[in-house]
Amino acid sequence: MPFESKLFSPVTMRGLTLRNRIVLSPLCMYSAQDGLASDFHASHLSAFARGGVGLVFTEATAVEPHGRITPKCLGIWNDAQVEAFKPITRFITEMGAVPAIQLAHAGRKASSAPPWGGGKPVAPDDTTWGEGGWQTVAPSGLPVADGWPSPKALSVDEIAGLIAAFADAAKRALAAGFKVIEIHGAHGYLIHSFLSPATNQRHDAYGGDLEGRMRFALEVSRAVRAVWPEDLPLFFRISAVDTGGWSLEDSITLAKALKAIGVDVIDCSSGGIAGAPAFRASDDGRPLPAGGQRPLGFQVPYAEAMEREAGIAAMAVGRIVDGQQAEDILQEGRASFIALGRELMHDPFWPLHAAEALGEADAFSLWPEQYRWAIVRRAELGQYQAG
Repeated sequence: MPFESKLFSPVTMRGLTLRNRIVLSPLCMYSAQDGLASDFHASHLSAFARGGVGLVFTEATAVEPHGRITPKCLGIWNDAQVEAFKPITRFITEMGAVPAIQLAHAGRKASSAPPWGGGKPVAPDDTTWGEGGWQTVAPSGLPVADGWPSPKALSVDEIAGLIAAFADAAKRALAAGFKVIEIHGAHGYLIHSFLSPATNQRHDAYGGDLEGRMRFALEVSRAVRAVWPEDLPLFFRISAVDTGGWSLEDSITLAKALKAIGVDVIDCSSGGIAGAPAFRASDDGRPLPAGGQRPLGFQVPYAEAMEREAGIAAMAVGRIVDGQQAEDILQEGRASFIALGRELMHDPFWPLHAAEALGEADAFSLWPEQYRWAIVRRAELGQYQAG
């Protein structure tokens, strides 16, 4: 018998209502030129809006040119980039989804090649990816690994400039039509590198104990919240656990502080400070062997800890593969939102297929009207019959 699942029940945050709790996790596409969203981004993101996702995130979008992971990454540091985003956010909205943006700075992991180009640092005179590499920045002058250049340790004035860059990017995001911002504080990028004692060896107010190492993350979040409308939500992505001295208890402390300054949701990933993030690495940070797999829902316990210990809504991500698994996570109170990455790349219509598999009431009504009449006819004729 059809039923109304939690996965497909509308949810309201501040003054914004999502049609369901399914979220497109930010997926780097490395397909921009000068930080501008392209036709590829429009096609890519529109598929998930048509496919029934509730909240559609762009990939990590840099707040300044030197904050890009690669020369081919998106940015939102100028007005031309705002204009390029507008038709994308407009279409996502027209399809009943909510457009969201992840604001980021890659820090010492910037100025690298895309994964299919080896992911290594780009030299200043190497224009393979459209432009040469640049000087990276970090809390301390520690390179990512052997063979990587040493980043420039940021001065206090430069830190203030980057906090302002995040706030300016938030204003541009609003002008571009986005309704949710996520601040990227995970995967070894700039904010995460301030949080971790493995990469932050400062002796000023932005280093030392946990309070000092959290300062940059909190000041960025406070600056973004100050310019972001009160009725729109703010997310923050963390690496909940990592090598080098960052623990789940530290993440809980950070989450409580973020909640106090107006962050609404913690997006729970893990790893990345010394290598690949956990979704493509083993527990010790090294790449998984060929054919290696994480357990299903391997990062869900981190979201559960945020919900129960920090008292803040959390988003679970990491090998969530079908509708029943997602529904169970929500019903058990282990997360408030379900984020999907590779599963949605594999099947952009995953939400609509999940609704049907779950026996969701009026599942076919969730399809865009341009498709619905044909999908309903296909069902009436039997899915294996030619229609």
